[in-house]
Amino acid sequence: MTIFKTTVIALSLLTGSLTHAQDELVTEEVAEETTEEKPSFSVSGSIDTYYRSNDYAPSTSFANLPGFALGMANVVLSYEGEKSGFVADLVYGPRGADAVFGSEGTSSSIVNQLYAYYNINDKLTLTLGNFNTFLGYEVISPVANFNYSTSYMFSYGPFSHTGIKADYAVSDNVSIMVAVMNATDETEADYSDTSTFGAQLGLYSQYINFLSGDDYTQFDFTGGFNISEKLFLGISATTSELAADASFSGIALYPQYTLSDSFSLGIRGEIFSETNGGAGALYSGALSGSSEDADNTSFTITGSYTKGNFILKPEFRIDTASANIYSKNATDFSDNLASFVVAAIYAF
Repeated sequence: MTIFKTTVIALSLLTGSLTHAQDELVTEEVAEETTEEKPSFSVSGSIDTYYRSNDYAPSTSFANLPGFALGMANVVLSYEGEKSGFVADLVYGPRGADAVFGSEGTSSSIVNQLYAYYNINDKLTLTLGNFNTFLGYEVISPVANFNYSTSYMFSYGPFSHTGIKADYAVSDNVSIMVAVMNATDETEADYSDTSTFGAQLGLYSQYINFLSGDDYTQFDFTGGFNISEKLFLGISATTSELAADASFSGIALYPQYTLSDSFSLGIRGEIFSETNGGAGALYSGALSGSSEDADNTSFTITGSYTKGNFILKPEFRIDTASANIYSKNATDFSDNLASFVVAAIYAF
């Protein structure tokens, strides 16, 4: 009887242990499935404000107001499901207004990006809506740029596109993107009845970009290299053919050095040229209305101090042009301009 009872108890304990183990295994499997399928909703963004020491600024986008000035408030709502999701990127303030200058309706004047996407499989994603351009090294958000002021190549290239694009990951290091879109910066609808074709080839984090539309063709290269653990070199180059034989081109280098966990120093050296009026970047001041060729060299040095979500960026910039295009006052123009800006950015 004792042996029988002992055997029964042992079998009961073993059965209970196996049942408990099976329950734990099932619970873990359900948890894993739930984790994989659970969608996520997030809110992020930034605010930025700055001080400019001089009244006149280079004819590039953003950071161009005198004295104490506002940048923008940026709120990004995003939803990511198992196969699909969306992004709603809203901007408010002077920088935001400049970013969405192509909006014709007041209802869309705060929409920087608004798109939905669908992952057909692990390699292919389709995106439909309004998204920021894939050309260039710089972006609209001040958080993602090292320099606070922006380059001529960025300022006079496209900001946003509305259309459909397909991203295909050939491998971990090779990607292809093709897109059919409205005319550049026509963010709400196809008002001009003109289509634009875009393409991108990514090779080991170096990108060759192409954009072509009505009387507009642009080739662009964007990339960068980690020279050491502390030194990074960004590279951007572009050339564009416009209507009436006008064109612009440029190249910029972005060396950035990390001095500590909280402070980095970055330089942007840019050479930018226009022919037959170009995009109108250098044809202000004494060249206003002129069809002459012009070029500009700009040198920008920016410090970036980060503490938590707060970023402080003091910046000094010198622009030198081939003609008197910079305003010193309402009637006096010069071929060079020095400016100082300090910006405060908070990202969340």
